[in-house]
Order: sequence, then structure tokens, then C-alpha cells
Amino acid sequence: MPSDERGSSGDVVLAIDQGTSATKAVVVNDSGEISRRATVAITQSHPRPGWAEQDPWEIWRSAQQAVSEVLAEARPERVVTVGLSTQRESTVLWERDTGEPLGPVLGWQDTRGAELCARLRSQGHADRIREITGLPLDAMFSASKATALLDQYDPDRSRSSRGELCLGTVDSWLLWRLGGQHLVEAGNAARTQLLDIGTCRWDPWLLEVFNIPSAALPEVLPSAGAFTVCDELHASLRGVPVTGVLGDSHAALFAHAGWNGGRVKATYGTGSSVMGVAPTDTKPATGVARTIAWQLDQPTYALEGNIRSSGATLVWLARLLDSTPGELANAAASDSQGVFIVPAFTGLGAPWWDDQARAMIVGLTDSTGRDRLARAALESIAFQVEDVVAAVEQAGGSIEMILADGGPSANPTLMQLQADTSARQVRTSSAAELSALGAAHIAGLGAGLWSITDLDRLNRIGAEYQPNPADTSRQERLHDWHAAVNAARDLPRHARSQP
Repeated sequence: MPSDERGSSGDVVLAIDQGTSATKAVVVNDSGEISRRATVAITQSHPRPGWAEQDPWEIWRSAQQAVSEVLAEARPERVVTVGLSTQRESTVLWERDTGEPLGPVLGWQDTRGAELCARLRSQGHADRIREITGLPLDAMFSASKATALLDQYDPDRSRSSRGELCLGTVDSWLLWRLGGQHLVEAGNAARTQLLDIGTCRWDPWLLEVFNIPSAALPEVLPSAGAFTVCDELHASLRGVPVTGVLGDSHAALFAHAGWNGGRVKATYGTGSSVMGVAPTDTKPATGVARTIAWQLDQPTYALEGNIRSSGATLVWLARLLDSTPGELANAAASDSQGVFIVPAFTGLGAPWWDDQARAMIVGLTDSTGRDRLARAALESIAFQVEDVVAAVEQAGGSIEMILADGGPSANPTLMQLQADTSARQVRTSSAAELSALGAAHIAGLGAGLWSITDLDRLNRIGAEYQPNPADTSRQERLHDWHAAVNAARDLPRHARSQP
């Protein structure tokens, strides 16, 4: 690859990473490295227990602002293509003619569709849904959220059946705002629980089960290639194409060169995604999903488990103790002394997929202080990640290394704890913005700036953590953690049985 963005002739890629708590924009030089970055925070509201909402306009404007800020320090005329990385499963409904949203974005953490999912399970549909989509029937995915939006804004489905309304994920919303076309990338479409991942087409039976008219859904496109143009993003980017789109976890895996085997990517953020590329014929085991990582000429499949609350657990505890997540992480004790936090605030994701579980703290004593609680919060992240890694390993073969990214991966205490908990090597990335970098890499690939071989040669290694061979408590700690998880899953049943 040629020289960096400060050289005399280097083309650059602009990438937008739209996440739950912030929208980032980065400039990636033609060596595949980040040279400029900007971040704009966004908000999320929780109007009822289990609900998580965001403002579609705030998401769009945050993308515009982040791009404006990053281009103020770069040379916009050198931007030859744009890539998108977006939060997944989050769902929005808007009018086709006006582009006006009809309600909030229902975030990926939103579980208002849990009752519908429970009803479909009781009707015996779960196995067939999983066979088609690779996903467990769960309210985290877009389908039940889409049903909820249509039930509120188009209860008889008349407008959506006529194509007057558009349903989409966040990548669909941004692509619509950019160029006015209703599109979705294959990996994001695979997270809706409406896509047949074998054919990469919307499945008619699933649309019937969830009562979603096909006329409201976007066209499914491969991950690299021409999507739209950026006419509405920034004045200097008119005519610049979008040539790569990925879901945020998929983008992080791509930036890690996750097409190589024997390793999984673990993204530490509000929640966490653990994902590893799997053979085409791999079937999902209990606890993990089979999904589309990305589609180039053909789909590349992956095994994945999603954790609903990882970094969000520290945020919650910091709010409770009038502190900050960073302060709590720094103040964490070296031992939780038997305290376990099970952060099932909106149920548990992989490998349990239990939307009825309830958050709880186990093992409190009169000597428990904030340092032990902080340690328990960190441990809850490491335990959950290891549970999913073990499930991925069971389904797809030996996992020797965890490739870590996301804000909390900069915490050496957490990363060493992860290595000790998992008994596996943990390697962090030299770049902090892995999802944005992955979006840039696939956009550059789609624009012909570089090849997979070029990307494979990049130096990605940040810090490395080896498990402590003297740690003899690992199995005992995992056993006690699983006992706490079982208690959190059993609590709702006990509560319902009380007079």
C-alpha cells in the first residue's frame, strides 16, 4: 500500500461507526491505518423496564457532526469512498415519501417483543425460526421490534403493505438519509431474524409469522460494493460513494483479520459480542447463533453470542455509587470475596437466551464495599465472555486466542482477568476504533484500494495477556458464577409462585 494521508498523493477512506452511546468518524489512510478521528455522544432513554429507545434524527445528526469534525482536520478532496459500521438489531420505521420517522429507534437492548417471542415459542416455531435464520428466538433481534412498531403505527398493515412505510435497521436508516435508497447490508439483515441466511433473502414464512409486509423491507446487498452516495452527509462529499457496510461487531471482526481460524473476537462495549468465523456447514450449538459475518462473492458465516450488559454494568454501578466507570475500575479489589453481579437488567443473552432472568447481586456481607462490588462488576464481564467463547468452541472447534477490542479492552486489569478466567491468550488491538476501522477496510476493499492480502499484512497487535498458570481457582470461580446465573434465572419463577 502507498504512504499515509499526509503524503502528496494518498487517497483516504472515511468511515462512520454509529454505536449505542456515540457516533465516531475516522479517516483511514491508504496504508489502512487511522489518521484522524472524532466522536459525538448520543443519548438513549428507557421509558419503561426493558425498553430502550433512541432518536433517529439524533443518530443522523451525530453522523453529520462527527464527519464535519473529522474533515475539519483532514483534506476532504482526498476522500474517495465511505464505509459504515452500525449498531445492529436496532429498528426504526419511517415514511417513504417524507423520510420522517414515525417513532423512536427501538434499540437492540429493547425487549418489548419478549411476549411475542414467548407466544411463538409456545406455538412451536422456535426450532424452524432458528433453522432458517441461525438465531435463537429472542426479543433482542429486530423482528419482534418491527412487529411492535407496526402494531403501534400501522396496526392494520395497510400503509406498510402499500410500500408507504420503510422498516430498517440503523444502516438502512443512514443509507436512506445519505442517498434516499432503502437498502440493508447482508450481515445486518441476518440480525433481523427475518432473513434466510442460506439464500440471503427475506423469508416469506417468517414475514407471515411476525406479520411484516415485504413491501416495507429494504433490498439486501453484499457488504462490499456500491451502496449509495454521500450527497446529504457533507457538502464536500457529494458524489463520493459508500462502498462498504458492516454491523459493528462484524466490522470489528473484519478489522482483526478474523477470517483466520482458531480465534474469536470479543468486543467490549455497552454489551459484548463474541464472534468467530465458522465453516460453511457448521450448525449452531445451544447458546450461540450462526450468522452472516459479511458477504463478498459469497457469504462468510460466523458463530456468535451476544451479551446484553458488559460495560453497561460498570456504568450502572457507577451511577449507583455516584462515581464513574473509570474510577470504579481503578478502585476494584483484587478479589470479590464471593460477591457476584449477574447483570440481567433486560434478561440474559448468550449462551442462556433467557429474557425472563432478573439482575441480582449474590454473596453480599456487611463488609462488602465498593471495591468488592467493582471487582464483581469486572468479573461479570469476564465470566460472560468466557461462557460465550466456550459455547463457540464447542460448536466450531478449538479457540486459542481472544482478540479484544472496545473501550474496556484498554483496562489491563480486565484483560488479565479475562485471560485468567478463560485460560486463553488475550490480544488487544493497536487501534481503539476497531468497528470504524473494519468499515473503512471493507469500503477500501469495495473501492479497489486494497486486497484481502494487503489487509492480512497489517500490524494489529496492541498488548498481549497470558493466563496465569498458577491460578488454581478458575474452575471454582466459574462454578460459583454459574450458580449465581442459575439463581437469577430462577428468581422470576419463584416470584410468580408467591401469593
